[in-house]
Amino acid sequence: MTNVVVVGSQWGDEGKGKIVDWLSERADVVVRFQGGHNAGHTLVIDGEVYKLSLLPSGIVRGGKISIIGNGVVVDPWALMSEIRKLTAQGVTINAESLVVSENCALILPLHGELDTIREDASKARTDKGPVIGTTRRGIGPAYEDKVARRAIRVCDLKSIETVTKRVDQLLSHHNPLRSGLGFDDVNRDQLIKQIMEISKEILPYVGASWRILDEAKKAGKRILFEGAQGIMLDIDHGTYPFVTSSNVVASQAAGGSGIGVGSLGYILGITKAYTTRVGSGPFPTELFDEVGHGLGERGHEFGTVTGRSRRCGWFDAIMVRQVMKISGITGIALTKLDVLDGMDELKICVGYELINEKGEVEKLDYFPASTEDQAKVTPIYETMNGWSESTYGARSWIDLPARAIKYVRRIEELIETPVAILSTSPEREDTILVKNPFED
Repeated sequence: MTNVVVVGSQWGDEGKGKIVDWLSERADVVVRFQGGHNAGHTLVIDGEVYKLSLLPSGIVRGGKISIIGNGVVVDPWALMSEIRKLTAQGVTINAESLVVSENCALILPLHGELDTIREDASKARTDKGPVIGTTRRGIGPAYEDKVARRAIRVCDLKSIETVTKRVDQLLSHHNPLRSGLGFDDVNRDQLIKQIMEISKEILPYVGASWRILDEAKKAGKRILFEGAQGIMLDIDHGTYPFVTSSNVVASQAAGGSGIGVGSLGYILGITKAYTTRVGSGPFPTELFDEVGHGLGERGHEFGTVTGRSRRCGWFDAIMVRQVMKISGITGIALTKLDVLDGMDELKICVGYELINEKGEVEKLDYFPASTEDQAKVTPIYETMNGWSESTYGARSWIDLPARAIKYVRRIEELIETPVAILSTSPEREDTILVKNPFED
């Protein structure tokens, strides 16, 4: 028996919700370790749809402990809204089932406002920097304050004196910034009042999550570490600056939850059978034709949180192979294979061509770090025959067309990582299990 870390291996939206739900049923503890309420998971259980943004997916399963780890930035108003929504759907959420790490940094209303101010300014004046395409939920500004050591943390909510001191420190930075951007100062007293009011609701869930995890480890409990976004949105390893504001790689599961790296266990990379991304940034295999439009329609490619249409393209084996190595992924869960049903031919990116500074064509077998190079590379494709049969709902290899199996095997070869789980529909039981990640 081992613990499992789940991470996205592309730009997010790989279908983690279903896989995490399947795994969470078999786990004792489920932990979110980075990000905020800018990511979303959709779970379908017995026909009931649950949309999660901040809460760990294990919360819909009775008898589990769900932990929001210290690596997460928490909007307490969004958290309580999500708790109320799920409670209305019949999910039991209390201090025994949910723990919010006491050292989480908070997202405050001023963070969302700053996020929006910057995005709007970038769109209006493109010479002032790239339009990142954030969700405008304050994630980035909250992480900035955390790193700059001026954040208000969950543990601060116990004392109005501490909150007042922290707010004053915070506004000494934010008010001059807002003034320079042409916006009014934050109402200090109103902000303190808002924080103290929401603190009454969130404090019952607060605890020392690292101690709970340590006890679970000693007791031999199964722990599932649940990541948000995808590794190509990692602040260090993604398509910078078109990335999220946290580390998404599997190793962050240790630092973002308060457990040693030796306890992480199996690393499962959720990988879509084609490629999508939301927002701005380089996307070498993006399709602008009817093929890309068809993938979006059949795959229902709309963001869980934002509702934005996702950009679609062919599977990029070079990018995914690099992610496998960066994050130490043990095996992948290949999702949405059924979306490729009925296509005459399929393409996989197996390399790039880049015109260098000398005007020469250079062939690359890796995803370059420079955003400019990422935007200029031309994919080298390998073409494979598609299949006309349906893979939708397949639950064993014998249910799959031979050409579909060939496509899966070719992906394994190119990314140098085996398929552990194959998903063939949004329903949790429509899954082909090759390797149970919880088993040693």
